[in-house]
Amino acid sequence: MWFFQNNSRFVCLAQILRIWPGAMEVHAQKRRESEMNKRIGLVSAAAIWFVLSAGLASGSTDEFAGKIVRMIVGFGAGGGFDTYSRIIARHLRRHIPGNPTIVVENMTGAGSLIAANHLYKVARLNSLTIGNVHGGLFLAQTLGRPGIEFESTKFEHLGIPSKDHPVCLVTKASGIASVDQWMASKAPLKLGGTAPGDSTYDTPKILRASLGLPIQVIGGYKGTAQIRLAVEGREVDGGCWGWASIKATWGKAIEAGEAIVILQATPESHRDLPKVPLAIHQSKTEEARQLIHAGIHAVSILTRAYVLPPGMPKDRVKMLRKAFMDTFNDREFLAEAKKTNLDIGPLSGDEIAKTVENLFKLEAPVIERL
Repeated sequence: MWFFQNNSRFVCLAQILRIWPGAMEVHAQKRRESEMNKRIGLVSAAAIWFVLSAGLASGSTDEFAGKIVRMIVGFGAGGGFDTYSRIIARHLRRHIPGNPTIVVENMTGAGSLIAANHLYKVARLNSLTIGNVHGGLFLAQTLGRPGIEFESTKFEHLGIPSKDHPVCLVTKASGIASVDQWMASKAPLKLGGTAPGDSTYDTPKILRASLGLPIQVIGGYKGTAQIRLAVEGREVDGGCWGWASIKATWGKAIEAGEAIVILQATPESHRDLPKVPLAIHQSKTEEARQLIHAGIHAVSILTRAYVLPPGMPKDRVKMLRKAFMDTFNDREFLAEAKKTNLDIGPLSGDEIAKTVENLFKLEAPVIERL
């Protein structure tokens, strides 16, 4: 009715009706385009997230790719610590995601105390450092040794390649061929050592205190390689340290009879040394037995300690611990270790951490005597 009453309105309405279908089509097209853009945006966002997630995963898997890992050894080149570390480093890299380059560096001094302090105070800012220090330093901390600038329980313990089996070796030239002869000697045997906290220094000191063996410890050497040279040059008569190291670096002299393993400072005899007497069997008092057990036996488990700087992220510690233990099941590693006469009997980082904690539970009289 309204259309006929007003002709001008009729014309406008007719025009609207004529363009309406096109307008609606344009609107629909824009709406479809808007929806399509939204879908494309969502797909693109998903794709970007997928790529980033893959990248993050790749980064966590290969975070060491192209990196250099320092392995700091607290003793000089050519000794037992150095020998173990260089062989481990050659094979460990294959078990770390990203296959980083591992460079072994020797940081000598004070029975590896300098290296341990460095690892705790300096390298803690650099998570690409592994330390190989003497575990006797952990006991030394409980005894209040001066110069220690670390907390043993705050290191991230990586593990050990083998328990140490400390023995005492003397030269044929010393004229001593048995413990009885040694005990009866009027002149003390000069035994080379590095510094307090290292078995080359502590073991003969404890044997002198517990068994009454005539011993003069000559300290200050940078490692067992230097002690060995001093023995060969007749500066000293012998020394006390791990059988694995002695066998690997001094085997020929033993086979030739120029050097004699005279005493084992371990709870049980090594399979290679069934006839060599045990120090614990030479003890006459309970105090002597406690000194040998706490000061030598317990420490021998920790001797070849591999540690990480404190504060390292737990997931990285877990990954490196796994890589460390996997190395000792590596056929190529085991073949080289056998060729080099290295004993392999690893303990995990968790086991070593518990052993370190137990050192701080020793009774006060034993600590005071040590």
